[in-house]
Amino acid sequence: MAAIQVVRSEWTKIRSVASTVWTLSLAVVVTVALGMLISALSKNQFDDMSRNDRLSFDPTFISFAGMSLGQLAMIVFGVLVVSNEYSTGMIRTSLAAVPQRATFLVSKIVVAAGLALAVGLVTSFVAFFLGQAMLGEHKASIGDPGVLRAVIGGGIYMALIAMFSMGVAAMLRSPMLSLGILMPFFFLISNILGNVPATKKIGRFLPDQAGSKIMQVVTPLDDDTPYGPWGGLGIMALWVAVALIGGYVLLRKRDA
Repeated sequence: MAAIQVVRSEWTKIRSVASTVWTLSLAVVVTVALGMLISALSKNQFDDMSRNDRLSFDPTFISFAGMSLGQLAMIVFGVLVVSNEYSTGMIRTSLAAVPQRATFLVSKIVVAAGLALAVGLVTSFVAFFLGQAMLGEHKASIGDPGVLRAVIGGGIYMALIAMFSMGVAAMLRSPMLSLGILMPFFFLISNILGNVPATKKIGRFLPDQAGSKIMQVVTPLDDDTPYGPWGGLGIMALWVAVALIGGYVLLRKRDA
């Protein structure tokens, strides 16, 4: 089957499954809504902040406060895109139609990642503009130094989260097992390692913590992170590459 036909087939699979459409919609809603709420609360509390907190105040990053929940939906999306076929048994039919497993996996990733990036960019821009509206006189402008990079980076971050989840799902095949590992990894392990002084230097190299650096415009006063926004995104991209390569290697070795 020609590569373009495989891509079309993957596009049809994704848009015909209601759960994947709902998870992407949820990613938009929760990211924007929580970002607006936190931005409004930050505006009200600004006068009570300490001097250091005001100097570190990052209106752009605050509008992305909902990204922590939005990435939850992106994780579910990435897992479902890959593991749905395993849970339904459709993987045998898919691999019979596309015996070239590299073509099969790459086509699936390209379609899903493209869709995740489009949704991520829309989410990021909407979250930014509505979040800044909530911040009032403390808001940032899209033309301010570093802001456009941060907003575009937010969309890229969401796409990379989905791609990382696709790679893990391709390795594990089970949606329950994949989510059972990814959810605690991002919402418990990463936060614990990143906030405990003894493990903080390790935690900053995890994919979500490194990647989220791209959404920062103002560097906190006590921040000693050894990489910048693009360096952090690069570290996250390496994690994604390792996950996807692992998924491909195991897909080649195993039976459907």
